[in-house]
Amino acid sequence: MIGAVGVGLLGLLALSIPVGIVLFLLGFGVDTFFSAFPLSRGLGNMVWSSSNSATLIAVPFFVLLGELLVRSGVAARTYAALDRWVSWLPGGLVHANIATATMFSATSGSSVATAATVATVAMPQAEKLGYDPKLFSGAIAAGGTLGIMIPPSINLIVYGFLTQTSIPRLFLAGLIPGLLLALAFMAVVVVICAIKPSLGGVRRTFPLAQMLRALVDLGPIIVLFGLIVGSIYQGWATPTEAAAVGVAGAFLIAGAFGGISLSMLREALLGTVKITAMIMLIVIGASFLNFTLASAGLGREITEFMNGMGLGPLGTILVVVVLYIVLGFFIETLSLMVVTIPIIVPLVVAQGYDPIWFGILMIVLIEMALITPPVGLNLYVVQGARRSGTLSEVMLGAVPFVAMMLLMVAALIALPGLALWLPEALN
Repeated sequence: MIGAVGVGLLGLLALSIPVGIVLFLLGFGVDTFFSAFPLSRGLGNMVWSSSNSATLIAVPFFVLLGELLVRSGVAARTYAALDRWVSWLPGGLVHANIATATMFSATSGSSVATAATVATVAMPQAEKLGYDPKLFSGAIAAGGTLGIMIPPSINLIVYGFLTQTSIPRLFLAGLIPGLLLALAFMAVVVVICAIKPSLGGVRRTFPLAQMLRALVDLGPIIVLFGLIVGSIYQGWATPTEAAAVGVAGAFLIAGAFGGISLSMLREALLGTVKITAMIMLIVIGASFLNFTLASAGLGREITEFMNGMGLGPLGTILVVVVLYIVLGFFIETLSLMVVTIPIIVPLVVAQGYDPIWFGILMIVLIEMALITPPVGLNLYVVQGARRSGTLSEVMLGAVPFVAMMLLMVAALIALPGLALWLPEALN
């Protein structure tokens, strides 16, 4: 059954069928060929139970928050401000790409939205200032992945929902690894541009007065992050309520910068509906597929297979890491999460690993899938924002950042405290 489901998944995705539909089709296939009971009769109840959750209400709120910031011009102001603070480093404006992606990740919750925002405002600068297109675009694609690690993260909300794990603790656990990953991205750019300065374009410095004035444009994002995350950890709001507060804050910030109009609101709401509908179709389809797989005995098969290999805790986690790396080449990230979590997480927890820690490890692996071909979404988003060049340039530019993610995976396995220290300290 494992092989049949895997072949079916890759085959249907190769036909360019939407991921949500693929998950439903696989569920019906498992019901037809591998189950002695008519599992499809539970579809109605499964659709209702998987979507009737107050936790998931946070998803459209965070999507709308990101849409408001992008379409009101706040993101462009943030990029210009960070340009004045970090462009003196070897690599110049490439660091502004990563720094802007980091700050925007702290409010948007979406990697694709983060990559699209930074690419839109940054690409014209790359062409004008003569930056190496590979490194410049690869940094944007990699920086965008931080959107699902640094809180608030839509993917961490989904993980918490599927595993019944504390979402506030997941948010805390993702903060240090997310910031360390951003610093690692900047460090690898410094090393590359120190070795070959021509890749980094022109290093620019600005008068101190301009740098200080630019802080005004950084303030709104910092305030918004504090508003969302602070309200959660002060106990004033749940993650869902904090998301609503964040939307209100984003609306006020956009209004303060003169970015509110009826056409902008219409585009932001329409974009929110499209993205939320896509996410919910995937979540519901994956819930139905997971129900059929569990009922048909796949969990038992995988457990027996892993036990038969005689692996210890470290061996098990290494097998899981390799599995996610391979699957990440072919499966969209949110789909990969919701399909594998009900099967993999119980196996990992049975080996004594903390589900909070594993959630962060999984997110790093999912981030890697966003910038590895052929399905890496951020690669296509960044290429779509370019006026020239090929997709292969973006892929090559992302390679050093994939290496940094692999180092982060190794660091999390060797030092679980990177993820667990902060939630335990602030418990």
